Amino acid sequence: MSDEELLLRYRTTNDPEIFAQLVQRYERELFSYLRRYLGTAEMAEDVFQAAFLQVHLKCDQFEEGRRFRPWLYTIATNQAIDAQRRNRRHRMVSIDQTGDRNDEEVGRLANLLESNDSNPLEKVSEFESAAWVQKALDELSDQMRNVVTLVYYQGLKYREAAEVMGIPVGTVKSRLHAAILRLTESWQNTHIEQ
Repeated sequence: MSDEELLLRYRTTNDPEIFAQLVQRYERELFSYLRRYLGTAEMAEDVFQAAFLQVHLKCDQFEEGRRFRPWLYTIATNQAIDAQRRNRRHRMVSIDQTGDRNDEEVGRLANLLESNDSNPLEKVSEFESAAWVQKALDELSDQMRNVVTLVYYQGLKYREAAEVMGIPVGTVKSRLHAAILRLTESWQNTHIEQ
């Protein structure tokens, strides 16, 4: 069954197994999006749960003929924005957060060193490139970063990303174009061949 059929069936039956199927289908994909969007796994987990709670509460508002995926991403993005607002109001520096982040980095490096791949230098280069990309994305405006995340990382079509963000398709395209130009310029400035 399609996502839309599952949601409509859930709406009429209230069967938790049907809802669980929807959650399972989007578990990795949506969590990954929220992790990138919010920057922490803890917040992403909370927002993921809040998003699916909203899907449950608002399933009667889902219009037949609409696509489920952009509707879900709209809900998740709105929940993420709300969480960021709450977090800004209640932001506190924690010693534990710093320790966790360092442990995570050490764990990633240890995994890299333990790799069974034939060329560890390639892995280090990939790791450095990924870190550079994440840093460069963080330097983009929220609007540009969100478009890049939705279109490139989540694979949404321009129309779907526009629906999620509540903006015209042309705006999605122009923000994406501007983001690519900035990323290209940043890459050229930091990776000059000598």
